[in-house]
Amino acid sequence: MTGFFVPPSDAGVIRAAPCASPCAPATAPWILAATILASSMAFIDGTVVNVALPALQRELNASLVDVQWVIEAYALFLAALLLVGGAAGDRFGRRRVFLLGVALFAVSSVWCGLAGSVRELILARALQGIGGALLVPGSLAIISASFAEHDRGKAIGTWSGATAITAALGPVLGGWLIDHLSWRAVFFINLPLAIVSHRHRPAARARKPQSSRRRETSTGRARCW
Repeated sequence: MTGFFVPPSDAGVIRAAPCASPCAPATAPWILAATILASSMAFIDGTVVNVALPALQRELNASLVDVQWVIEAYALFLAALLLVGGAAGDRFGRRRVFLLGVALFAVSSVWCGLAGSVRELILARALQGIGGALLVPGSLAIISASFAEHDRGKAIGTWSGATAITAALGPVLGGWLIDHLSWRAVFFINLPLAIVSHRHRPAARARKPQSSRRRETSTGRARCW
């Protein structure tokens, strides 16, 4: 079973980084909910597909090597591009990269659910991994940029607990969907999560001039998205 964990050192850096303009208290719960729901898609798909392997193997006439690649294509691209996704958020904007990851993950999930061959499913799973690599680091970066230091630890703890629960519920939900619907349904469950996450997406903030951002970075202040 594939699992995903945030290194403790990263969490410490995120909690310690100051933010010059935290979000309004009224919008904080929605921002946290959006990041949790988006990350849940990546965590669920790391576990739920394991339950669907026998069913999709029969329907797609896939070999053992093929179904292994259904798992590994996703995990490989997700793990390989996590750092790239974080760097892209710093370069192009955390909100922009986060929403791109959510959209890419949703589109690739539809592709997985409609796949007519195992090779097509493997390609769609690889695209899912790319989307996950964009949205997972973006979720934590948005939390860091949205919550003040005294609230950030609680927000990260809530995010970690909620995503761990969804990862654990993945096989249970997947088994129920396979028994009552189809193995394809395990991929379509990402769509409502993506829609709700996009609906409650963080609001855009005005970017500061480059010279101002350099001064803040040089004094150790984290740039907000």
